[in-house]
Amino acid sequence: MAANQARTGAAMAVAAMVSLQMGLAISVTLIDRIGVEGVAWLRLAWAGVLLLVIVRPRRAAYTRSSFLTCVLLGVVTAGVTLLFMAAVDRIPLGTASALEFLGPLGVAVARGRGRTRLLWPGLAALGVLLLTQPWSGTVDPVGVGYALAAAACWAGYILLTQRVGDQVTGIHALAVSMPVAGLVATLAVGPAVLDRMTPQILLLGVGIAVLLPVVPFTLELLALRRLTAAAFGTLMSLEPGFAMIVGFLVLHQVPGPFGLVGICVVVAAGVGAARAGARSAPVGLEIA
Repeated sequence: MAANQARTGAAMAVAAMVSLQMGLAISVTLIDRIGVEGVAWLRLAWAGVLLLVIVRPRRAAYTRSSFLTCVLLGVVTAGVTLLFMAAVDRIPLGTASALEFLGPLGVAVARGRGRTRLLWPGLAALGVLLLTQPWSGTVDPVGVGYALAAAACWAGYILLTQRVGDQVTGIHALAVSMPVAGLVATLAVGPAVLDRMTPQILLLGVGIAVLLPVVPFTLELLALRRLTAAAFGTLMSLEPGFAMIVGFLVLHQVPGPFGLVGICVVVAAGVGAARAGARSAPVGLEIA
């Protein structure tokens, strides 16, 4: 039972990562037209609208505490998105994802237990070093700063997502957090980006919002009901690898030999974490 639970959670997390990276790759192609702030706003605003329409949240689904936690999750979600898009405007997608992974890695170390507490996160960290190659000195420091700030927000996102996933049934938590994220993004960058939007771009934004963040955030919420925060955090080490692959296929960003070795290392760490990462007391998994 626990093994099946872990495999299902891991599969959901992997599917979320694939959808997320495809959405990011498409988003990057719009940066020249509407800027990084415009891309981030487009995704968050549409995601908020879509989840309100699809879920139609009911007041009875929340307690005061869970509602406030959902609001806080929305603020953190906006931070992750805005900061990460600012990072990928300056550094390669794979490098930005690898640096952002330091947030989940910190969660994995802090929440891990037993002999493997440092094993899989440590292996993942080695892979991230190989992916980013900080010794080369060619990475934009401002882009690195944005990615590290996004990493801090992502750590908070993981912990808050698991918490609201345990408190609120189905995906009702996202029906609050995503509209809040869209509102925060509108307040932060809306005045600067709204005049860049055309009907064509707004329509394209619907598809981008589905790829990122509607589908991946929903899958991550469900995965965190099946996996420990530590296992989920380490499993996220696969994301820099996916980012590098998508960056190569879609954006023609060619990885070097260290990057290829790094992918193999983080994949090994992610597999190891997933196999031992089932939660001992699974929560309700209702979808409605």
